[in-house]
Amino acid sequence: MGWADWPWYTTLDDFSADFDVDQWFGINVFLRDGDDMYRSYYTTSRAAEDLSSVWGLLDITPFGRQEEWQDAPDGVPQDPTGSWTRRHDAYTPEELAGGRTS
Repeated sequence: MGWADWPWYTTLDDFSADFDVDQWFGINVFLRDGDDMYRSYYTTSRAAEDLSSVWGLLDITPFGRQEEWQDAPDGVPQDPTGSWTRRHDAYTPEELAGGRTS
Protein backbone atom coordinates (compact mmCIF):
# COMPACT_ATOMS: atom_id res chain seq x y z
CA MET A 1 0.00 0.00 0.00
CA GLY A 2 3.01 2.29 -0.22
CA TRP A 3 3.52 2.78 3.52
CA ALA A 4 7.16 1.73 3.25
CA ASP A 5 7.87 5.01 1.44
CA TRP A 6 6.02 7.22 3.98
CA PRO A 7 8.48 9.58 5.75
CA TRP A 8 8.28 8.80 9.49
CA TYR A 9 11.19 10.06 11.57
CA THR A 10 12.65 9.71 15.04
CA THR A 11 15.63 11.44 16.60
CA LEU A 12 18.38 10.60 19.04
CA ASP A 13 19.96 14.05 19.34
CA ASP A 14 19.01 17.48 20.77
CA PHE A 15 16.24 17.97 18.20
CA SER A 16 13.62 16.34 20.42
CA ALA A 17 14.50 18.47 23.44
CA ASP A 18 14.33 21.57 21.25
CA PHE A 19 10.69 20.67 20.52
CA ASP A 20 9.51 19.92 24.07
CA VAL A 21 10.34 16.20 24.07
CA ASP A 22 13.16 16.17 26.62
CA GLN A 23 12.51 12.62 27.80
CA TRP A 24 10.20 9.69 27.17
CA PHE A 25 7.70 10.32 24.42
CA GLY A 26 6.16 13.05 22.31
CA ILE A 27 4.60 13.46 18.89
CA ASN A 28 5.42 16.46 16.72
CA VAL A 29 3.85 17.03 13.31
CA PHE A 30 5.62 19.38 10.92
CA LEU A 31 4.78 20.91 7.56
CA ARG A 32 7.58 21.93 5.23
CA ASP A 33 6.79 24.69 2.76
CA GLY A 34 9.90 25.21 0.66
CA ASP A 35 12.63 26.28 3.10
CA ASP A 36 10.11 27.08 5.87
CA MET A 37 9.13 24.55 8.54
CA TYR A 38 6.03 24.80 10.72
CA ARG A 39 5.06 22.71 13.72
CA SER A 40 1.35 22.07 13.32
CA TYR A 41 0.77 19.67 16.23
CA TYR A 42 2.39 18.48 19.44
CA THR A 43 1.30 16.16 22.24
CA THR A 44 2.87 13.91 24.82
CA SER A 45 2.08 11.49 27.62
CA ARG A 46 -1.52 10.31 27.99
CA ALA A 47 -2.77 12.76 25.37
CA ALA A 48 -1.12 10.53 22.74
CA GLU A 49 -3.63 7.74 23.42
CA ASP A 50 -6.06 9.41 21.03
CA LEU A 51 -3.53 8.71 18.28
CA SER A 52 -3.46 4.95 18.75
CA SER A 53 -5.06 4.36 15.36
CA VAL A 54 -3.93 5.37 11.90
CA TRP A 55 -7.04 7.59 11.61
CA GLY A 56 -5.95 9.71 14.56
CA LEU A 57 -2.49 10.10 13.08
CA LEU A 58 -3.86 11.10 9.68
CA ASP A 59 -6.22 13.62 11.27
CA ILE A 60 -3.40 15.60 12.91
CA THR A 61 -1.36 15.97 9.71
CA PRO A 62 -1.55 19.41 8.08
CA PHE A 63 -3.79 18.20 5.23
CA GLY A 64 -5.75 15.58 7.20
CA ARG A 65 -7.15 12.65 5.27
CA GLN A 66 -7.42 14.79 2.12
CA GLU A 67 -11.11 14.12 1.72
CA GLU A 68 -13.21 16.45 -0.43
CA TRP A 69 -15.22 17.87 2.51
CA GLN A 70 -12.06 19.25 4.16
CA ASP A 71 -10.71 22.73 3.56
CA ALA A 72 -7.45 22.50 1.66
CA PRO A 73 -5.18 24.91 -0.21
CA ASP A 74 -5.51 25.08 -3.99
CA GLY A 75 -3.64 22.24 -5.65
CA VAL A 76 -3.93 19.79 -2.72
CA PRO A 77 -5.53 16.64 -4.15
CA GLN A 78 -8.67 15.41 -2.38
CA ASP A 79 -10.67 12.22 -2.74
CA PRO A 80 -14.32 11.38 -1.99
CA THR A 81 -14.90 10.65 1.70
CA GLY A 82 -13.81 7.12 2.58
CA SER A 83 -12.75 6.24 -0.96
CA TRP A 84 -9.27 5.28 0.24
CA THR A 85 -10.46 2.69 2.77
CA ARG A 86 -10.21 -0.59 0.94
CA ARG A 87 -8.82 -4.02 1.59
CA HIS A 88 -5.08 -4.36 1.04
CA ASP A 89 -5.64 -6.28 -2.20
CA ALA A 90 -8.19 -3.85 -3.69
CA TYR A 91 -5.64 -1.33 -5.00
CA THR A 92 -4.48 -0.95 -8.58
CA PRO A 93 -0.75 -1.21 -9.39
CA GLU A 94 -0.73 2.55 -10.06
CA GLU A 95 -2.19 3.31 -6.61
CA LEU A 96 0.33 1.02 -4.94
CA ALA A 97 3.07 2.92 -6.76
CA GLY A 98 1.89 6.20 -5.22
CA GLY A 99 -0.87 7.39 -7.58
CA ARG A 100 -4.07 9.07 -6.36
CA THR A 101 -7.53 7.51 -6.61
CA SER A 102 -9.21 10.49 -8.25
